Amino acid sequence: MKIPGLFWGQFRRDGALALRQPGELANPLAFFVLVITLFPLGVSPESAVLAPLAAGVLWIAALLATLLGLEGLFRRDRDEGTLEQLVLHGDPLVFAVLARLFVHWLGTGLPLTLLAPVLGAMLALPEAARWPVTAGLALGTPILVLLGGVGAALTVSLRSGGVLLALLVLPLFIPVLILGVSVAELAVAGLPTAPVLAWLGAGAALALVTAPFAIAGALSIAVETG
Repeated sequence: MKIPGLFWGQFRRDGALALRQPGELANPLAFFVLVITLFPLGVSPESAVLAPLAAGVLWIAALLATLLGLEGLFRRDRDEGTLEQLVLHGDPLVFAVLARLFVHWLGTGLPLTLLAPVLGAMLALPEAARWPVTAGLALGTPILVLLGGVGAALTVSLRSGGVLLALLVLPLFIPVLILGVSVAELAVAGLPTAPVLAWLGAGAALALVTAPFAIAGALSIAVETG
């Protein structure tokens, strides 16, 4: 299957914008690092206290950091008038949506995943759980971005839609959070993590084949009613 030029054009455009304005992508990463760094200071630096909480803290911080960067996912396109051009383009809008989400994940979800083993060590995360948690984040962060994109598209017309966006997507994030933390708990207990990782992989695949179409539909409606 040949990928339409709209995908590659949007990918190059979004990638160039991300490189020219790295602050937008750096904010969620800085938030993630700060939460993990400050948590031992606010709770306890003792490994016995931190270790049982480490996986949950990593996942909650990753979830909130992902949420932090979602509100403006499509807002600039609407404000600049490029969203209408994308809707009217000859290729389906879903390809532009996929490109946008992919660039966003490369700039936020992937760095969060790569930082997890280092920051997990700061939280005394047991060594047996570090790579399973990283694998869980590698599968879970795309789900967060895809589901968050649906919320961002539904609230794109609102000037202050951050609170509504959080209310829309946080209930959808909870199952991903539970599965992600379960991976660490199973790894620490010496039990196989593959079944839970398989559930995360299935969730990522399901979100990939459904969320972009929901996002494209919501954006089209926003343009028609705007």
